[in-house]
Parts: sequence; structure tokens; C-alpha cells
Amino acid sequence: MRNRVTTLFNIEYPIIQAGMIWCSGWELASAVSNAGGLGIIGSGSMYPHILEEHILKCQQATDKPFAVNLPMLYPDIDKHIETIIRLKVPIVFTSAGNPKTWTAHLKAHGITVVHVVSSLKFALKSEEAGVDAVVVEGFEAGGHNGRDETTTLCLIPMVTEKVKIPVIAAGGIGTGRGMLAAMNLGADGVQIGSRFVASIESSAHQNFKNVVVDAKEGDTDLTLKNVTPVRLVKNEFYNQLKEAYERNADVEELKSILGRGRAKKGMFEGDLVEGELEIGQIAGLIHEILPAKEIVNEIIAEYRTALAEQTNDKFQF
Repeated sequence: MRNRVTTLFNIEYPIIQAGMIWCSGWELASAVSNAGGLGIIGSGSMYPHILEEHILKCQQATDKPFAVNLPMLYPDIDKHIETIIRLKVPIVFTSAGNPKTWTAHLKAHGITVVHVVSSLKFALKSEEAGVDAVVVEGFEAGGHNGRDETTTLCLIPMVTEKVKIPVIAAGGIGTGRGMLAAMNLGADGVQIGSRFVASIESSAHQNFKNVVVDAKEGDTDLTLKNVTPVRLVKNEFYNQLKEAYERNADVEELKSILGRGRAKKGMFEGDLVEGELEIGQIAGLIHEILPAKEIVNEIIAEYRTALAEQTNDKFQF
């Protein structure tokens, strides 16, 4: 499968594993890269020395390209960037900030830069900033999300109509048919998060993985839109937030309820009651925990089957 994304990253398949906080360390990143996709280390939860450790271990575990996801609101971002440059990480996905801040600096060191956006407006700003590609993330996605609630189905063609750089679709994609749908809408590749949470190599706690595979339609919700929008599994912590919203709690009280370390408590330590459990709507289609290689192979096999069906009578009118 050769297209703009596989050529840009020098990978076999246009499947990118999302850089998810607490879930995507070197084991998952290297496994996805070895399977033919692009694995990503999620640095948002890591101290600088921990990120260095994960990069070095990933380099030992794979000779294929991999990336680091870099949330730009991270307090030690300059130290992370120093580590990425020193260890010659080839690709960086930036998010949660202005792409103009670091893109030129990273590209000056030969690093391919991709920025994650949730709107056409910011896709255009990213292209203007000189990024090599954008990830466009729809409302269905897990974790931190856009406020406008634009769905992936709408966002992909809105962006591909206006930008010239490669577009990677994210949000609600976890199957081969979903991948084909995204690419039919104009995407050059897909970024998949939730499906890889429920992988053997994911650093998520087993309790959280079990919640993901047990999730049904309607078990997640996008909340905290006036603080920091995030899609969560509906657990006791979510219920506390819902109750606060119902009595019109102010932003300060919502921040107090959120506190610190909720995501680590839920996704990494496995506290299913008080923890923040970030996952996408696609969880309703995830039914088992598999090795990352099997997940990639399943997606590609289903993609190819669905692609072949497009020539059948089923699609003739």
C-alpha cells in the first residue's frame, strides 16, 4: 500500500497508532511499527528521563520508523524536544498547542512533523506553520477532544477539500471498514487509539482493558467542555461530574473534582471507580484483547475485503 502517508513515514500500511497518555509506551509503539504501521510513544505522562528510556528501548525493539507524541502544554516540553533531537527520533506528532511554536525547530533537525487538530481552522493554521501532515480528529475520539463536536465523517472532507498536505483521519476508527470509509472520504491514512488500548502490549491496566472490551454503545460521553473536553467511560467519577453540571457548578468546582492524577489512577493503576477512563465511542466494537500485530493484520485484511466489495453489485445503482 503506497500512498502519501506510507511514503512520508516509510511504513508499509497507512495505520498510525495514537500516542495515548498512560497507554502507549515503547512496547506498543515498537509492536505496531514492527507490524507495518507507525507506532507512537505517548510522552504526555512521562518525565524527561522516562521518555529517554522509552525511546532507547523502542530503538532496540524495532528497526522501523516510530514517532513520539508531544502535547505542547507539557511543562518540560523543551527537555522532551532536546531528547527527541539528541536520540534522532524521525517523526514527531504535536498536539494541544500552537504548531508554529516548535515545527520549524524540529524540521531544521530533519524531523517530520505532524499536528493533531479537531477543526478545519486549525488544520489550515497547521499547514501554514509548515507541518508535513495533519491528524484530523472527530468528536467520536477518546481522550481530549474538540469543543465543536464535529464528527469524523464531516471533518475529513472539510479538511481534505482545503489543505494540500496529507490528512490522517482519527476518531471512531478501529476496523478495516472504518479505515476504508475514512480513505474514501479523502484521508491518506488513519490514526487509531482505542483499538490499541485493548492490546497485549498496551501499558494500560488490565482492569481498564477489560472495561474497554465490555463497553457498549452509549457507555462514553464527552464532558468537561468548559474546562478541557474529554471523552470518558461513565463510571462513578463521571457521575460526580454529571451531578456537578446538573447543579450548575462553576469551573473552579469542576477543576476541584477533576483534581490531579485522575487519568493515571484510572487507565494506568486500574481504579475503575475514581479514575478517569478515557476511551472513544469505537469501544463498542472492540470485543477482545489481542497482540498489536494481530490488530494491524485484522484491520488490513478487513480493509482489503471491503475494498474488493466495492466492485460488487452491492455498490451498483
